[in-house]
Amino acid sequence: MTSTIPQREQRERLLRIGEVVRRLRDEFPDISISKIRYLEDEGLIQPRRTQGGYRLFSGADLERLERILRLQRDEFLPLRVIKDELDAPGAAERKRRRPTALGTADELITLAELCERAGIDVQLAKELEEFGLLAPQGTGAEKRYPETDVDVAHVSAQLARAGVGPRHLRSFRTATARQASLLEQLFAPALRARNAERRAQALRDLQALAELAGELSALLFWRDLRDFAQ
Repeated sequence: MTSTIPQREQRERLLRIGEVVRRLRDEFPDISISKIRYLEDEGLIQPRRTQGGYRLFSGADLERLERILRLQRDEFLPLRVIKDELDAPGAAERKRRRPTALGTADELITLAELCERAGIDVQLAKELEEFGLLAPQGTGAEKRYPETDVDVAHVSAQLARAGVGPRHLRSFRTATARQASLLEQLFAPALRARNAERRAQALRDLQALAELAGELSALLFWRDLRDFAQ
């Protein structure tokens, strides 16, 4: 039986769905054939098909599937948001990443670079800046944005499309500012210490505590939403 797979893809070793499950199971123990089929039904993945109807996955398909599963597991994102995230302009170049380690300077970029990489227009960027979602440095032509603002802008744009505009997002900014202020009070003396070893230890402790605080915030947030949805 002749395959409908293009020749350039035939040269690549394509995987059957069972092999995809085996490759993913170490990192995602709950992965199953039925879950992959569900993601296909929801339009998140589009594996190739033979004339006999067998699903065949390329390396790009496998990578996309891994990203979907990580966004579900690590960031608790719903499938609709994940699809928008992966299909947004520049998504192949702009991969969501963990924040820069504390004590490490973030790369600075221009407004034009921010808009291009986040897939937003200048007007939305200015609104996000007005309500404190973006954190530029400098003024006028010298204004630059930390690279992490790309992810902030992109996620904010997705929320804006769902009706949660920048002025509503100000409450998120206010909440995180309060959390950061609490940790700042705890660690400020050690971070201002002249002893380099003491400062380095304080940065490590702050990083660990910040991750725990972020995890707690996410757990409380989803608990409240579950209560609301019942």
